Amino acid sequence: MAPIIDRTGTSTSAKGFRAGAVYSGIKTYGEGKLDLAILASDLPCTVAATFTKNVLHSASVDVNRAHLAKGRPRAVVVNAGCANSSTGERGLADGERMAALTAAKLGLNTEDVLVCSTGVIGHFLPMEKVERGIAGIQLRPDGGTDVALAFMTTDTRPKYASVKFGPYTVGGCCKGSGMIHPDMATMLAFLTTDAPIDQRLLQEALSSVVDRSFNLLSIDGDTSPSDTVLLFANGAAGGATIAAGSPLAGEFEQALDALCTHLAKEMARDGEGATKLMEVSVGGAASVDDARKLVRLMTTSYLLKSAVHGADPNWGRVVAVAGRSGVALSEERCTVDICGIRVFENAQPAEFDPEKVAGAMRGDTVTIAVDLGVGSEAATGWGCDLSAEYVSINADYHT
Repeated sequence: MAPIIDRTGTSTSAKGFRAGAVYSGIKTYGEGKLDLAILASDLPCTVAATFTKNVLHSASVDVNRAHLAKGRPRAVVVNAGCANSSTGERGLADGERMAALTAAKLGLNTEDVLVCSTGVIGHFLPMEKVERGIAGIQLRPDGGTDVALAFMTTDTRPKYASVKFGPYTVGGCCKGSGMIHPDMATMLAFLTTDAPIDQRLLQEALSSVVDRSFNLLSIDGDTSPSDTVLLFANGAAGGATIAAGSPLAGEFEQALDALCTHLAKEMARDGEGATKLMEVSVGGAASVDDARKLVRLMTTSYLLKSAVHGADPNWGRVVAVAGRSGVALSEERCTVDICGIRVFENAQPAEFDPEKVAGAMRGDTVTIAVDLGVGSEAATGWGCDLSAEYVSINADYHT
């Protein structure tokens, strides 16, 4: 049975995790806004992480890599409104200061705290506001929703969920709405579990799941310097350590996969200016790399995204992307389905009713399935349509 997503679950649904948030003034004021949060475990954790592949990464990425190499972090402090990226030595010092302030509050060592920042690039953190804000945060076992609210930037809604496996819970939250592209994006995701997971299994499972969930998500083809996924396992629910080959190892990865796939789709639905979720499936590929490559190209094709926005059943835009992608395909065996309706096969248009396809595309989810006809590998990814609102949001983002 596939894992069941609990949409009310959060990063504190797993036992032994607490969180809290405040409005510190880093973001412009708004009723009910939060912009600074802490998520922490009551117990020591094993931790896995993946980071942006952008060469110009933020100070928080450098701080986190150093802290992960030194110890076993059990908390993360995060702010929105300022990415603390391209801020030089001062940015690194400010990131360390955030960790130190949080560690002092929680009675931990500085290297036991990780740091994330999201927002505008090239601005220094207002450390007086950060210091006052951290002092004012009250951590609660039900504070997971506050974390999800506090690190939003252009997001229109918080994104969180949890999944059960065996006697354990995996919960989490993410943020991201624009500057989203495979190999991480302007996204942050904090994941937690009360299962006792071996460090090696934890990292291998996270890396594998991220590759087929968050790394197959694209809003606009741009990647950020701040992207981070953190997974904390504190073992608070008890039991023997789960390692590779353990009876629950597979169930853990399935639960983690279900959670991350759900969160990835939620980001795509909430893409800047988005009105529709695009779900792109590529099958019949010669390799997984080919399948993933074509998924990424289709979710970033402005022509295809515009057609999805306008409910235009122009399947030529799909085959054009496939043809220019460089992946192996057979035109004679290649097929294209839009919203479950076959529109291309046998190297020519299929017999279909364009109005029926257009009607299906007017829904809030548009599925596109391509079979390349040359193999057995497959991949599925997510994106959104391209609307005028996307241009408006990003034309005004800094000002």
